[in-house]
Amino acid sequence: MADAFSDGRQSETALAVARGVRRLFRARGFSTVTELPLTDGRRADVVALNGEGALVIVEIKSSIADFRADSKWRDYAAHCDRLYFAIPQEMPAEIMPMEAGLIIADRFGAEILREIETRTVAPATRRAMMLRFALAAADRLHRLVDPTGGF
Repeated sequence: MADAFSDGRQSETALAVARGVRRLFRARGFSTVTELPLTDGRRADVVALNGEGALVIVEIKSSIADFRADSKWRDYAAHCDRLYFAIPQEMPAEIMPMEAGLIIADRFGAEILREIETRTVAPATRRAMMLRFALAAADRLHRLVDPTGGF
């Protein structure tokens, strides 16, 4: 996958889940970027943005061990209107926290198993996230046409 998400640190399972999640959100009218740096220095696996300015963060968990090793996901809620976990079908859904929505995905697509109530992001945070999203998307497009352009 020619994308920032496939920087060599992600498992094949995580890459497949990311692809399915991105297809799901594209079908719902969202654009997505992966591995987006947040205002607190963390990086979100997938961030989706639609024309109304709705921000969604999807945290991908490819295994039980991956989930248990990560507690930073709670910090993502301050950066989005909705927070979801996305997992492969073989992972047990019942271990995923109820504070976030839940998506099951593979490389072909995804389905939302559990919705989460919409929160309202602080206006300054929304603006910062939208700028980060736009700049990341533009820089990644530039790199496609000019890979040696001084990045």
